[in-house]
Amino acid sequence: MQQRTLTALVLAPIAIAIILFLPTVAVAVIIGVLCLQALWEWTRLTGLGSIAVRAGIVVVNAIVLAVLWMIRDQLAAWWVIGSGVVWWALATWWLGNFSYAAAPTRENVAIKLAAAELAILPAWLALMKLHAEPQYGHRWALFVLILIWTADTAAYFTGKRYGTTKLAPRISPNKTIAGAWGALAGAGALVVAGGWLLDARGIPLVELVGLALLTVVASIIGDLFESLLKRQANVKDSGALFPGHGGLLDRVDSQFAAMPIFVVGKALLDLAVGP
Repeated sequence: MQQRTLTALVLAPIAIAIILFLPTVAVAVIIGVLCLQALWEWTRLTGLGSIAVRAGIVVVNAIVLAVLWMIRDQLAAWWVIGSGVVWWALATWWLGNFSYAAAPTRENVAIKLAAAELAILPAWLALMKLHAEPQYGHRWALFVLILIWTADTAAYFTGKRYGTTKLAPRISPNKTIAGAWGALAGAGALVVAGGWLLDARGIPLVELVGLALLTVVASIIGDLFESLLKRQANVKDSGALFPGHGGLLDRVDSQFAAMPIFVVGKALLDLAVGP
């Protein structure tokens, strides 16, 4: 826990500074590189053994990110982000079918690689659209990140203190139902306070709280899904990039699921508020 805390204390201020103070094009490059690193770790979890093929997939996706950047203001961008929302709805079914695509066959490797595309690309594009919004986009982007950080932290401590009933014992033995409730409670408290700072009052604040709770549920699904991939691959962490935290994918799996849900929900609710 001490190592995890020290790592978080170093990384969190850097992430906050990047989101708040850099232009969207710079954020796109930095987050894009991080997404490609997460993809690299994901390809390992699929059972794909060839380093050359894995590297080729990363290079192709770097090109795809560049294309998505060019179409970010077009209607097609919303179709890409929407595909991420649909994917995470389907992922809930997969979580209920633990053995699905578990065998290391070519077909199952292809399925897991397709899942990587549907998880990572829409999330990156959603964050870029949110960050580029003229009405406090930088602050909205930071709001989502802090929301998930808060939910993860609240889940950890609540689960450790009160957790007895497992949430998904076959997938992630350490996660508990109490931890999930703690995540929702912590996120709800943050949104009420953060909503006021974003000048959300009355109905907009209620809508923001509802959207935030749905986003946290999505983040839990994202976390569980990566745990499922690790269980099927028989590994503890996706990598060893961060001391005490495992790989990069271990840190951003929740964000991949949360980002498209929040951005689509915000657009549908027209939550155009800001401090």
